Amino acid sequence: MSEPHVTLDPDGLGPTERKLHGPLEDQLTSALRAATERVREQYAGEPVEQVCQQLLDETRRGLHPDIAHGFTPHMDEFCRVAAAIVDGRAG
Repeated sequence: MSEPHVTLDPDGLGPTERKLHGPLEDQLTSALRAATERVREQYAGEPVEQVCQQLLDETRRGLHPDIAHGFTPHMDEFCRVAAAIVDGRAG
C-alpha cells in the first residue's frame, strides 16, 4: 500500500483554510501517517470498521484541537487504509 495522503477539496474550504491549503494538507497527512503506524503496530485482529475508527481517533489526537474538531474526512478513504492494515498491506 502506498503512503496514505489527505487531499482537501478547495471548493469545500473557507477563506482561511484556502490560504492554508498546502500546510493544512501536510499536517493532516502527517497525522494520518503517524496514526496508521500506531494502529498497525497495535493491530490485534479487529474488524475493518473498528480499525477505521481507531485511525480517525488517532489522527485527531495528532492534530491541534481546533483542527481536529473541524476535521471531517471521507471515511471511505480511512476505511481503505484500515482494510490495508487488516490485510497486512500497510506499513
